[in-house]
Amino acid sequence: MTMVDVGIPTVRGSARPAVDDRPNTPFLLDRFGRVAKDLRVSITEKCSLRCTYCMPEEGLPAIPAAQLLTVEEIVRVVRVAVQSLGVEEVRFTGGEPLMRRDLEAIIAGCAEAVPGTPLSMTSNAVGLEHRAAALAQAGLTRINVSLDSVDRAEFAQLTRRDRLPSVFAGIRAARRAGLTPIKINAVLMPQTVAGAADLLQWCLDEECELRFIEEMPLDADHEWARNNMVTAAQLLDILGERFDLSEAGRDDPSSPAEEWLVNGGPATVGIIASVTRSFCGDCDRTRLTADGKIRSCLFSDDETDLRSVLRSGASDDDVATLWRGAMWNKSAGHGIDAEGFVPPERSMGAIGG
Repeated sequence: MTMVDVGIPTVRGSARPAVDDRPNTPFLLDRFGRVAKDLRVSITEKCSLRCTYCMPEEGLPAIPAAQLLTVEEIVRVVRVAVQSLGVEEVRFTGGEPLMRRDLEAIIAGCAEAVPGTPLSMTSNAVGLEHRAAALAQAGLTRINVSLDSVDRAEFAQLTRRDRLPSVFAGIRAARRAGLTPIKINAVLMPQTVAGAADLLQWCLDEECELRFIEEMPLDADHEWARNNMVTAAQLLDILGERFDLSEAGRDDPSSPAEEWLVNGGPATVGIIASVTRSFCGDCDRTRLTADGKIRSCLFSDDETDLRSVLRSGASDDDVATLWRGAMWNKSAGHGIDAEGFVPPERSMGAIGG
């Protein structure tokens, strides 16, 4: 069955998935031999912060409620991904997932539909202290927290909101609820790199796993420039002034973070060098946007409309066939270093992490 057979529309940059030459396998295989096993599901474009590298100050354009996937649709997509396509881990993203009042229902529905599958969430942790226990009870297994600075003034400048105490409270509530290991994601920026060692020390004290991420051209204002970004090599020099770091590598080739032992271990710090040490060749991710578009690469504007298919009466097999075809056309890499590279139209906040 092809996209035309089930009346599947596509959006900017997408072509009809070429499935004729695809091997007969149920998994999400692409032309380069990669298999997607990690699903990221964005459930909202709304966020309680306005991080400069993610969202414009006024926030993202609102998605009409009717265009957002419902609880039932999200649960169905997750069930198809796990049971029919070989997905092994699901992470819920935004915007900010906590902006959905029905988040607990989404988690509970997915936990019932795919028991035993790890269900995690990427969050800014603002307000998490009030919901961590309920989310854990619903079936959430782990949480990643986006936190770029532990300096309150710097945090407020970066996020355009003075909410650092709430973030700290949310992280500690998550630990009490058993949503561990808690991983902290920090974007490397010129204005925060001087405080990177302080952030690492805070994470060591709070028993959180820190991962720094090179800033990528996914900002809503399209102001990213290669010559202004802080690289992994520069960060290692800065952290090395306070900590003894020894390279530990990657346990899993598809893991984006290279790990370093801190002061001999067992604590580690990870660096996701998306720009300078691309790991596209081992990528195992597939994404679903909050408005129901399959997106196989962060940096490609190729999207396939899954929402319309879900609402057209298509079977689970139809959904799985569409998804396999979309994944088969995944690009080889992000192409940031290619001449004429054009950042994707959607920013990180609109795609989901």
